[in-house]
Amino acid sequence: MNFNLLSKKISNHYLKKLPFVIYSKPNSNDLSALLQKDDFLHEIKELNKAGFVLSPFNYHNSSFFIPEIESEIYISEFVKAPFTAEVTSVSNDEHEEGNYIKLLENTIEAIKNDIASKIVISRPKNVKLQSFSIDKLLKRLFSAYPTAFRYIWFHPRTGLWCGATPETLVNLDNNMFTTMALAGTQPYINDEPVTWRPKEQDEQQQVTNMILDKLKPATSSLEISKTYTHRAGSLLHLRTDITGKLNNNTTLTAVASALHPTPAVGGNPKEIAQEFILENEGYNREFYTGFFGPIFNDGTSANLMVNLRCMKIEDDVARIFVGGGITLESNPKEEWQETQNKMQTMLQVLQPML
Repeated sequence: MNFNLLSKKISNHYLKKLPFVIYSKPNSNDLSALLQKDDFLHEIKELNKAGFVLSPFNYHNSSFFIPEIESEIYISEFVKAPFTAEVTSVSNDEHEEGNYIKLLENTIEAIKNDIASKIVISRPKNVKLQSFSIDKLLKRLFSAYPTAFRYIWFHPRTGLWCGATPETLVNLDNNMFTTMALAGTQPYINDEPVTWRPKEQDEQQQVTNMILDKLKPATSSLEISKTYTHRAGSLLHLRTDITGKLNNNTTLTAVASALHPTPAVGGNPKEIAQEFILENEGYNREFYTGFFGPIFNDGTSANLMVNLRCMKIEDDVARIFVGGGITLESNPKEEWQETQNKMQTMLQVLQPML
C-alpha cells in the first residue's frame, strides 16, 4: 500500500480511538500495520498467537495483544523524509535533578550493602507539546533511527506508546534464536575513537553472563560474538550477540519469562533488583522497559524487543522515559547527564511539535 494512504488510514483509526500498531524492523524501509476492527482489549498469557504483543515492565505472564485475526493488515514501503538530528533542550528542573541524584545515592548505598551488583534506575520526563499530529509522528519516528526497531502502538485503554529501541529481547525462527547483551552508554561524536571505562565493560559483562545463565537450561547450543560498539542514533553502547538453538520443548513464553527483565533494564540479581525498583523508584514504569513485538505462526517465530527509548503521549503531553544501570562505580551526576543524553532520542522526534 502507498505510504500516504496508510498514513491516512492510521490517522482515521486514531481519531476513532480504535487500536492499531505500526512498526518497522531495524535497517528496513518496510512498514507493517495491524488495525484492529473494534476496541476490545485483548490479553494473552501464552505467546502463541499471531499478532503484536505489548508487555509491562512488571510482567506477570499477561500481555496486551493486537491479534492478526481481528485486524486489517497492511504493508507499505516507507519513503524516508528529511531528518536533521538537532539537540533539543527542555527546561531543567533542579528539584527533579536533586531527587533523582538522591535516589541514585541510595541505590549505590544499597549496592555497597551487597543486596545487588547492579540496579537500573529510571525517571520519566513530561514534555508539553504545542501541537500533536499522528501523521507528523509517523514521518519523524520512522525517518529518524533506521537501525532501531521503531513502533507506534495505540489502544484507548493503554494510550499511545512509541519508540525506537536498539535492544532485542529475542528473535525466534522455529527453534533458532538470537538475542543480545546491551549495556554502557556514551554520546556518539563524529566518528571519534571510542574508549569504554571498566565500569561500563563490567556492566556489559554482567548482562551477558545473566543472559547465558538463563538460556543454558533451555538450549542445545549457544554461540557468543565478540563484544563491539553499537551505534543507536546519537548514542553508543557495548553489544554482544548471542545465538543458538532452543530445546524442542522450550516455548517463546518460557524464553521471554526467563530473559525479562534483563540486567540492562532491571539489574542483577534479577528478582532482587526488580523488587528494589518497584519499592524505590517512585513511579509506575508501565510499558517502559517491558517488551513488545510481532509474533508469527502461533509463536514459532517472533521479534520481541525491549521497550527502551520510548514515550507515552496523552493529549498535549509526551512522557519520555530514561534510565541507566547503577553499579558500585557509578557517579550520580554522570548518571543524571546520561539520562539527559538518552532523552534526545525521543525529543528529536518531537522537535516540530514542541
